[in-house]
This record gives sequence, C-alpha cells and structure tokens, in this order.
Amino acid sequence: MTLWVVRAGRYGEHESDVLDQGVAAIGYSEIGDLSPFPDRKQLERAYRHIRPDFSDGKIAIHVGQLWAMSKRIEISDNVALPLKTQSAIALGVVQSEYEYRSESPKGMRHTRRVRWNKEVLPRSAFDQDILYSFGSALTVFQVSRNNAEQRVLAKFAGKSSPPPATLATAEEEEAVEAEESPPDIAGQARDLVVQKIERDFEGHELARLTGAILEAQGYEVNVSPPGPDGGVDVLAGRGGLGLEAPRICVQVKSGVTSSDVTVFRGLQGTMSSFSADYGLLVSWGGFTRSLQQEARQHHFKIRLWDQGDLVDALFEVYDRLPEATQAKLPLERIWVPVQSDDEE
Repeated sequence: MTLWVVRAGRYGEHESDVLDQGVAAIGYSEIGDLSPFPDRKQLERAYRHIRPDFSDGKIAIHVGQLWAMSKRIEISDNVALPLKTQSAIALGVVQSEYEYRSESPKGMRHTRRVRWNKEVLPRSAFDQDILYSFGSALTVFQVSRNNAEQRVLAKFAGKSSPPPATLATAEEEEAVEAEESPPDIAGQARDLVVQKIERDFEGHELARLTGAILEAQGYEVNVSPPGPDGGVDVLAGRGGLGLEAPRICVQVKSGVTSSDVTVFRGLQGTMSSFSADYGLLVSWGGFTRSLQQEARQHHFKIRLWDQGDLVDALFEVYDRLPEATQAKLPLERIWVPVQSDDEE
C-alpha cells in the first residue's frame, strides 16, 4: 500500500463534496477521460497539444499528477486530504480504479472512489516532518518520507507512532522530490504557530488566549477561573461594562479530541442560562462531522473555531493583544510568494 495526497480544490472548495460523495477528485478539465491513454508519453503529447502555452516543466508537473491519478494509485492505497476549510487531515482508502465523471463540476471529473474515515484529525496531531510533506503545492503526490504511511495510519488508529525510518527505494526518492517541490512556506509557518500555542497555552490558558483575542476585537471579557466553569469559559459583551449586545457565551475545549454534538448542545443550554445572544465553541481538536452538520442549522447563533480559526483570529488582532500575551506568544509578520500549481 501507498500513501497519497489528493487535494480538493485550490481553496478547498470541493472538500465537503468529496467527503460526502466518497471520492477523491481533481480538476484539469481541459483534458477529458484519461482511460484511453496507454502510457505517460501519449498523455503528455495530448496535454501538450491542449496547452501549447505551457512550458515543458509545467506540462511535466501536470501530466505527472494526471498519470498518478489515473494509473499509479491502486485500490487499497491510502489517501490523505489536508483540509483547507478546517485545520485538519482526512484519511481514506481507495476503493476503485480511475473513473471519469463528465457530468461533475470542473474540479471533480477525474476521480477514484474512496472510503473516508468518519472523523478527521487536527493538524497538530501530526509530527512536523509529516506536515512538511503534506505541504507540497502539488494536487496529487505520494508521501513516503520517514515511513509516513505507517505513522499516519497509527495516528488515525489511536496508536503510538513508530519512529521515522530512512528512505530505501528509488520510488520513495521520487516521492520525496514531490514532497519538497515546491513547499507551502506559509502553511509551514502556521503549523509552527499552532505547535507553539499547543505547547504554551494548555488547558485553561487556551481560554485566556481566546479571551485576549475577543478583548482585542473590542469586547469586554470575563474569563472564568480555572476549575468548574458551569459550562462557560468566557463571557464577552459590548459596552463599558460588557452588558450591551452582542453578548457572547464561549466554551473552550483545549484537548486534541474532536468535540461532538453533546458539547454543542451543552453550549446551547449554557447560552440560555446566561441569556447570551450568541455562542462561540472553540475546540482545539476540531469537530465531528455530525456536530458540523448540526451547527450549520444554527449558523446565525453559534460559531465554531478550530485551531485554524483561532490562529486566523489571532493574526487579525495580534498587534492589539495585551503585552503579556504577545510576550508569551512572540510573532513577526513576513511576506512570502503565493504557491500555486495552476490547477483549476
């Protein structure tokens, strides 16, 4: 078996669709069904005819990904999907040969059927070298560095990861080239920030950080002391005393386990008890799919923040955070080129 990464749109726009439909899917809609091409050279000639404006290097990159999707991936191989709409990784097992779906949207025509795990894991559950490998800007590529497949499978099985191993085969060396070219520098920097928060803001400290972010957004904030909190970690409101609307009831879960619907429903009850206008559920370990589906029905009353959302909110107000918070979490703004493989 092999571990592949198959993304779901440049901005994650097809992530819900592929997970709900049980497929891995990519775009490249300028070329149709890949089944008739018996070898990579013929596929390359056809693609070169379609995109004469592309350089030899760009054609090689695109053809390599199309060939992997149609021919190299095998039934029972594992597929990882680093999500962009959540700070999490999904994992599945390939169930079919390549299928072309002409009726599907442009970004979902080249497909493999996949049995996805019911739940995803937060990015912070994985070692940094694996996140680096997942960070390639390519759409389809193999991950082999440091026995990544065994380590990823162990994480999803709730077992201890085996130690990293060195590369042994030419195929693995080829996979490493894909993992290293080109890197997602911005994503890697975010992962380092996530690791810093996870290390230095454990337990109740994550509630304090959430409160500091809300305060920087202009709310008057009351953070509950450590210990039993009555179902609320932070109360936030507008006005000098924090009594004006919107009044927000915040529950913060700092563990790595995904929060489920019982947590969501508990927050709803707490909001009623405190006469809050809105609720905010912050879960470092992310959310189960059943919670996300239920939360969608309450979109205008309760918002969800996973670790990625918390980091986004942090970046937006970092310059306005209290000095003590900045000292505990020192960050510097940098500019990096945007990475893209030009896939639609």
